[in-house]
Amino acid sequence: MTDTAFYKSVAWLKCRAIVLKRDHYLCQECLRHDKLTPANIVHHIEPLDERPDLALDINNLETICPSCHNKEHPEKGGGKRKKKMKIKVHKEMGNPDIF
Repeated sequence: MTDTAFYKSVAWLKCRAIVLKRDHYLCQECLRHDKLTPANIVHHIEPLDERPDLALDINNLETICPSCHNKEHPEKGGGKRKKKMKIKVHKEMGNPDIF
């Protein structure tokens, strides 16, 4: 099966929907850097061509934004880059005198 046929398959589309929902449509790479970035790309952590056995394994898939995907795959070119919305995440600490 070609990559194009795989990415149009019902199995992939269902798997992709599950991963997007699981990851709340947020870039997992950006989250690792405390940034909230909307995302709509499902990325194979272990590349599809190297590990076709993990093609539909949700533990090998994560949601990432176009910018992070371009960093993962510079060989595919960036095309037009859209400005991504970044939200800084700050952790609040409760007042210790209250507890």
